[in-house]
Amino acid sequence: MKHLYPVRTTTTFCRLHRILLSAHIVMTALLLAACSGGSKRPSLSSGSDTIPLRYARNLLLMEGEGYKMASLRNPWDTTKVLHTYVLVEKGRELPAHLPEGTLVRTPLSKALVYTAVHCSLLKELGVLTSIGGVCDLQYVKVPEVLEGCRNGSIMDVGDGMNPDVEKIIDLHPDAMLLSPFENSGGYGRVEKLKIPIIECADYMETSPLGRAEWMRFYGLLFGCEAQADSLFHEVEQNYLALKEMAQAAADRPTMITDLKTGSAWYVPGGESTTGRLYADAGADYLFAHRRQSGSLPLSFETVFEEGEEARYWLIKYNQPTDKTYSELQSDYAPYAGFRAFKERNIYGCNTHSVSFYEDFPFHPDLVLKDLIKIFHPELLPGYTPKYYTKLTE
Repeated sequence: MKHLYPVRTTTTFCRLHRILLSAHIVMTALLLAACSGGSKRPSLSSGSDTIPLRYARNLLLMEGEGYKMASLRNPWDTTKVLHTYVLVEKGRELPAHLPEGTLVRTPLSKALVYTAVHCSLLKELGVLTSIGGVCDLQYVKVPEVLEGCRNGSIMDVGDGMNPDVEKIIDLHPDAMLLSPFENSGGYGRVEKLKIPIIECADYMETSPLGRAEWMRFYGLLFGCEAQADSLFHEVEQNYLALKEMAQAAADRPTMITDLKTGSAWYVPGGESTTGRLYADAGADYLFAHRRQSGSLPLSFETVFEEGEEARYWLIKYNQPTDKTYSELQSDYAPYAGFRAFKERNIYGCNTHSVSFYEDFPFHPDLVLKDLIKIFHPELLPGYTPKYYTKLTE
């Protein structure tokens, strides 16, 4: 398994020091550019060049002699690097001098994919046959993956939080794609298998296009760089055109989102991809002032105090039948006190029957179109929303 370890020599260390120093400078410059709305990125002076990205703030891609490198910024401590990957094509001799990082031979041909989101992206990029195994099969809606698990060409390794390590050993994947979490304590026994772990931190980006742009990293991993670049360009163009349309609307209606879960009501922070999406759709999201990039738990009382008068209310749920106003009130009677409930302006997304979670990360343009239709129906005459429908009685 020697290919899993970085190459280290005295010369390499000096070169590595220069590369990492340059990378730090570049990452700092990227953060400043992101804050100021700029998109230009400086080149590295160490012999490596940055691969230009426009929106992703937690991802830095570089190209050196005989390798490419991806540096992932830690979204929970932005002064640190979460992970660095050094990508070298299979069949190619390893360059004499490689920067430090997890070595990944590309293109991946038998990956273990933990999430349905990334399964859907790989299908769209035309590399579905590169999926060797999956976790949490009950959430996967890709027909080819479901059939592969039935006929044995794709291995179901069980729960993503506690996968079957023996099955992973039998599968012997060339990499594992999973989503990292803050203070998770690591990945347990799978870390000891010396298989490259690709930490898919795209969900912690702070803009919809920033998250979608991560498909370019996955394109590098699976040898479909051109397809990923083309797809992202299409998504970007669609999204920006829709955003421009919404920003020209005469009003910005107030809105809230989601439902109470147990004792807490989790709402997207104003700096999250979802929070940014609502702003781009021309809405006044009433929790946008809470600047978190993830979700945050609030009490029902807090949500009601701040969101009682919201004109629109968007909810997501998963059940065999579409939710109704009577069912919503039966679930929790105080819901009926919201203005959006009284005026019948609640829109539901039943993820049991629509592919919202699979589409949103890398196709935010599709979800944005739905939201514009809800908040500004006059801008999209004749369009029928794909994900959201108005609740019935």
